[in-house]
Amino acid sequence: MSRVLVDANVLLDVLTGDAIWCDWSARQLDACAARGELCIDAIIYAEVSIGFARIEELDAALSPSDFVRLELPWEAAFLAGKAFLKYRRAKGTRTAPLPDFFIGAHAAIEGMPLLTRDARRYRTYFPDLALICPDDEPAANA
Repeated sequence: MSRVLVDANVLLDVLTGDAIWCDWSARQLDACAARGELCIDAIIYAEVSIGFARIEELDAALSPSDFVRLELPWEAAFLAGKAFLKYRRAKGTRTAPLPDFFIGAHAAIEGMPLLTRDARRYRTYFPDLALICPDDEPAANA
C-alpha cells in the first residue's frame, strides 16, 4: 500500500472551504486515499491546529482512521536542518520556513510523495521528492 504525506495547505483548503483551492485539494485527497494511505506528522498537525479551538475538534477533522499519524524520523530532522541552512545561505528572506523543511525532509526520507500546493520550495531544496501539486496536472500546464 502506498503512502502520501499531506501538506497542511491542502488540509486547510478543504477544512476552510477555500474558494479557490477546496475542489482541487478535495479531489486530490480522494484520489490519494483511493490508492493508499493519507499521512500527516506532528508538524502538519500543529499547522492545521491553528484553526481549531479544541484538540477534540482537530482530532475529529484529522481522524486517525483517515490520516495515519507518523513520527518524524531523526534523519528527516537532520535533512531539514541542512536544507534550511542552504536556504539561509541563499539569502532566504522568510524568517520561519523551517516547518516546510521538516515536511519535505520527512517525505523525502520516507520515500513518500508529498501532496501540496506549495511546490516551489520543495522542488528547490528536495529535488528528488515526488510531488503531487497543481502544476503537475495537464490542465494547469496548458
